[in-house]
Amino acid sequence: MAKEVFKTLNAINVNDHTEKKKSGGADLTYLSWPYAWAEVKKLFPDAHYEIEKFNGLPYVFDPETGYMVYTTVTIDGITHEMWLPVMDGANKAMKNKPYKYVTGFGQYAKEKTCEAASMFDVNKTIMRCLVKNLAMFGLGLYIYAGEDLPEGDADEQPQEQTAAPKQDTAKNAQKAQKATEAPQTVNNPPKTETPGKSAVERVQSFVVKSRMKAESIMTVCKHYGVNTIGEMTEEQAQDYIKQAQAKGVEI
Repeated sequence: MAKEVFKTLNAINVNDHTEKKKSGGADLTYLSWPYAWAEVKKLFPDAHYEIEKFNGLPYVFDPETGYMVYTTVTIDGITHEMWLPVMDGANKAMKNKPYKYVTGFGQYAKEKTCEAASMFDVNKTIMRCLVKNLAMFGLGLYIYAGEDLPEGDADEQPQEQTAAPKQDTAKNAQKAQKATEAPQTVNNPPKTETPGKSAVERVQSFVVKSRMKAESIMTVCKHYGVNTIGEMTEEQAQDYIKQAQAKGVEI
């Protein structure tokens, strides 16, 4: 039964019911909670959810780490629990008082403020937690995996269209590896920028094609005071490209 629930919900394409919101330079995708719950109830009328309460409050609070909310969903006798911290637009944990934090180093260091959480923030997080909880049953799970389509739709795409990018990625990864191992000499031809691409897009493309490790990506983001590569400014991206090219790595 558990397999049938997951298979049914995981096959639903929810793209028409999502919205994108910017967090810094990144686009985050959110699934509408009324739609998500309606889809589940249409297919499984006995489904129900609960919001965990702690001393009558729908959240747990710690002065050091902030707020956390919890939900549980039961479908066809199967129960999954989910939790989510209350966060601001920059994905920083909100507390009961505003606090300042610094991102980046050196010339890229910036002081930012995370505002105090309100009941509006708690309520919004609870409903997002519910959607995430439903994803554990398969609904919209591909969004959290960074995919564009659910498994069923993706499998129906022509093999020629999916195979080519993988081959290109492998070739480019090899090129990036060779570039790292072999520093550029004065006899090498000058590098030219990829037409039509911004510096940020070039860095993002390089990260994917070179299969950069998560630890390395985190180091780059920390250096420039951003959460993701997509949040880098053009100036920061150009600086990264310049430093990479000085080491003989073509971006």
